[in-house]
Amino acid sequence: MTAEQAIVFGVLAMSLVLFITGRWRYDIVALLALLVVTVTGLVPPGEAFDGFGHPAVITVAAVLVVSRGLFTSGAVHVVADWMSRIGDRLIVQVGALTGVVAAASAFMNNVGALALFMPIAIRLARRSDNPPSALLMPLAFGSLLGGLITLIGTPPNIIIATFRARDGAEPFRMFDFTPVGLGVTVAGVLFMALVGWRLVPRRRGKTSRQELFEIESYITEVRVPPESKVVDQPIRDLEAMDDAEITVVALVRGERRFPAPSGSELLRAGDGLVIEADSEDLQALIDKTGLKLVGAKQLGEDALGSDEVTIVEAVVTLDARIVGKTARSLNLRRRHGVNLLAVARQGARLKARLSDIRFRAGDVLLLQGGEEALAEVLPLLGCLPLAERGLRIGQPLRFLPAVGIFSLALAAAATGLAPVQIAFTTAALAMVLVGLLPLRELYESIDWPIIVLLGAMIPVGRALETTGGARLIAGALLALSAQLPPVATLTIVLVGTMFLSDLVNNAAAAIVMAPIAIGVAHGMGVSIDPFLMAVAIGASSAFLTPIGHQSNTLVMGPGGYQFGDYWRVGLPLEVVIVAVAVPLILWFWPL
Repeated sequence: MTAEQAIVFGVLAMSLVLFITGRWRYDIVALLALLVVTVTGLVPPGEAFDGFGHPAVITVAAVLVVSRGLFTSGAVHVVADWMSRIGDRLIVQVGALTGVVAAASAFMNNVGALALFMPIAIRLARRSDNPPSALLMPLAFGSLLGGLITLIGTPPNIIIATFRARDGAEPFRMFDFTPVGLGVTVAGVLFMALVGWRLVPRRRGKTSRQELFEIESYITEVRVPPESKVVDQPIRDLEAMDDAEITVVALVRGERRFPAPSGSELLRAGDGLVIEADSEDLQALIDKTGLKLVGAKQLGEDALGSDEVTIVEAVVTLDARIVGKTARSLNLRRRHGVNLLAVARQGARLKARLSDIRFRAGDVLLLQGGEEALAEVLPLLGCLPLAERGLRIGQPLRFLPAVGIFSLALAAAATGLAPVQIAFTTAALAMVLVGLLPLRELYESIDWPIIVLLGAMIPVGRALETTGGARLIAGALLALSAQLPPVATLTIVLVGTMFLSDLVNNAAAAIVMAPIAIGVAHGMGVSIDPFLMAVAIGASSAFLTPIGHQSNTLVMGPGGYQFGDYWRVGLPLEVVIVAVAVPLILWFWPL
């Protein structure tokens, strides 16, 4: 092993450890790895940032924009509305949801497809009195399976296509992944519908919003008597008193009720206030202000909403800007006119003071606010709405032009009329020009951490090749499998990529494994295509952990899953995938 190879292996080992521990976000880890290989001379300084202009990076960004255009236009709401009317049998619900989300994720971002169908899955679970856990894990796995079908289904496929081009062949085209990917997807969906959902822990937990958050247990109505100190004072002053943590979620004045009142509203004698607070803070407030309890009046969700104000549940995404921050630092009420009412984690409401809770990916937030304010603040925070009522982010009447633009881009890329990066960049621009996507949302729709990860890791992966590190690993793998048939070596590459993608981002797994797979193929004197296909399948088969893919992380909180629940379902699913994928790869992409 040369010194250069030792450095690149050390950088990759360091990166993998940091990816797994999650101490720093994966884009920061990738930039750190890029800087190390550049400073040590493995990558020339002039080429350090060439990865950001790589066709794979441009394609991923364009596909994310087009996916957002389809999502916000309501192009798939027709299917979503139909799905909400399927029966109450769990096997039918699992099969239909998993199949439809897989079909959607073949042509749009995996997380976007999952976000579309999560509210439907939760609604179906509550209507049928089934635990959400029975539907959400199959739904997340279906979103990963669907990405295997097309070139644009998932970033690893785009990366694999460019590695084929670098080896001197034509890059994989739009539907080159379909023969193998579709077969694996069908097998995976059938497994989840017939067997997989039975392996999901049936935690009853809290199935309805009222049960999950127990609204009546932490909201109380008080009255403002004429002698109270808060008469003629704005609501914000009441909420800011002492260290008590209270939120005024509704104002009752005469016969009218005003949910989520403005903080500048002046209180009058005789006003009623619906307050969110624990018993200690409520008592401290009453003692200090002279407010009077209304009595044992039972309050529910109706007390918090109106035609203009609604309650929405939202899940915190993996890359949300609020991860690691507290509610106090966000100041949602003053900045956005939105109240945070409660936080649930792994199927149970957190009892700690809201201002002290640090948000994690997968947390479920209960938010109150105007529909327009919520529609604006959820993307800003990095949250996805769950079983919302009256809140629809999308414009169903605009789906025809969105589908038309997407279809033209798909056809141009599939027929070779234009490279995929050109076709989908044109489609993204067209969606902006015709008004389907505001310019602000164009940039918001791009998952920038993924873009940075790809742009930084591509030169690192190239350093693995140029230093001979990939050949060294490939040689060790060939020596290990010298007495084995080629199909066994192919299986080892597939399983190794699967294992890696369960621990790190799937795009990073593809970048690391693709040059190794090419080295193995060259060492055996066979075609690189079956080995690249094995890497593509393995990189998108992260079913053993909640950290392997964003889709797995997103359902962890709403489904009430624990870390070990994933491998109970994911391990047999990965066995099925290997058993189906290897014969299909060898059939359609012979050695």
